[in-house]
Amino acid sequence: MGPFAGGGLPPDDVVVAALRAGDESMFAALLDTWSRGMLRAARSYVSTDDSAEEVVQDTWLAVIGAIDAFEGRSSVKTWVYRILVNTAKKRGLRESRTLPWSAFEPPAEPAQKEHGPTPEGAVLASEARGLIGAALAGLPPRQRIVITLRDLEGCTSEEVCEILEISAANQRVLLHRARATVRDRLEGYYQSVKRSE
Repeated sequence: MGPFAGGGLPPDDVVVAALRAGDESMFAALLDTWSRGMLRAARSYVSTDDSAEEVVQDTWLAVIGAIDAFEGRSSVKTWVYRILVNTAKKRGLRESRTLPWSAFEPPAEPAQKEHGPTPEGAVLASEARGLIGAALAGLPPRQRIVITLRDLEGCTSEEVCEILEISAANQRVLLHRARATVRDRLEGYYQSVKRSE
C-alpha cells in the first residue's frame, strides 16, 4: 500500500511536483487510483482488453514525458484522461483499418447451461451485467465513452466536457441516448424473462 492508501490523492500541485521529481510512490498511487477506470475508458475505443492495456501504458508514458509541460489549466485527472482518449482514438482508428468486422461484435452468448445450485437472483444479476456490457459494446464510440466516464467512473459533466472537448449540450444528448439504449436492452431482457416464467 502506498503512502496515500485510504486518504485519496494529495492536491494537484503536490502530485505534479512529485511526478516532476520522479517520485515513484506518487506514480504508484496514481496507477492504483486511476488505472482501472482508464482501462474501462480505453475499452470504449478499442476492440480488446489487451489493446486497452497498451493504450493505458502508452498514456502513462506520455504523461511522464509531458509532465514538465503541464500548465494546470485543468485538473491532473482531466489532463491524463484527455491524453488517454486521444491515444485510444488513434489506436481505435488503426484497428478499424486492420481488424475484420467480427472483432467488433460482442461475444456470442454461451448456450444456456445448467446453473446447478446458483441462486436465481445471482444468475439474473450476472446475466444483466453481461447484457449491460453487450449494450455498451453496441453503442457508438462517442456515446460509449460518455456513459463510461459519467456512470462507471463517476466523472462530472464538466469533467467529461473537458476530457472530450465537447459542449455541455452535446454531452447531455450523448449521455441521454446511451442511457436510453442500455435501459431499453435491459427492459427487453427482463420482459422476456417474465414471459418465460
